[in-house]
Amino acid sequence: MPSGACCGNSANNHHTIQLTTKESSMSQTIQTNVNVSGMTCGHCVSSVSEELESLTGVENVAVDLNPGGLSTVTITSTKELSPSEIGEAVAEAGYLVVANEA
Repeated sequence: MPSGACCGNSANNHHTIQLTTKESSMSQTIQTNVNVSGMTCGHCVSSVSEELESLTGVENVAVDLNPGGLSTVTITSTKELSPSEIGEAVAEAGYLVVANEA
């Protein structure tokens, strides 16, 4: 079981993540937006950010925290990240990933 969730019993909390990826034609970076429910504080943000920043190619992680709603995480990377890469990193932080339906 992941140990990173900080604001409640992670075994009973289900967190939803939706992925949107945009490739910038002006630069060599890719931005991936991830909507996360269940992040309620700075510790949640730090936990998720730290795990995502450990992925190869990630240059920046920015979080727009919205306690009680969807928080938007923007990942800037030099390569496209797969949903499984992002999912594993977020799971390590104590959150669950749900694939975005196309």
